[in-house]
Amino acid sequence: MNEKTRPNAHGPAPPARMLHTMIRVSNLEQSLAFYLDALGMHELRREDYPEGRFTLVFVGYGDEASNTVIEMTHNWDEGDYSHGTGFGHIAIGVSDIYAACERLGSMGINIARDPGPMTFAADQTGARDVIAFVEDPDVYKIELIGSA
Repeated sequence: MNEKTRPNAHGPAPPARMLHTMIRVSNLEQSLAFYLDALGMHELRREDYPEGRFTLVFVGYGDEASNTVIEMTHNWDEGDYSHGTGFGHIAIGVSDIYAACERLGSMGINIARDPGPMTFAADQTGARDVIAFVEDPDVYKIELIGSA
């Protein structure tokens, strides 16, 4: 039984959508350069909280009303974060993964996994997505996904 047909003992779920994913960043300007300049996102809004000593910056490819975005939290007094083992990566679809990786590499961005077919995962036709992984300034993994 899949999620679409699974019965809910409490009645139907209310309409919902994904809003954002939050990541903590140690250097806000470096992170903005990565997400805006390298990945082509747009800064959607910024909120400073002087009493709490943190800044929130929301970035993405479209407005928050209809797109899922990334919330970058910069705590002014923190310099380093431990990622732990729970968080995996952020995935972004690209039209030409090879050109994207070449461009990002020329900008000095670490390509953690060169573009290539996704191992062990083929769709029903046998086609495999081509994936690559890059790292942001805080070493968060960004998966780039392109069609083969």
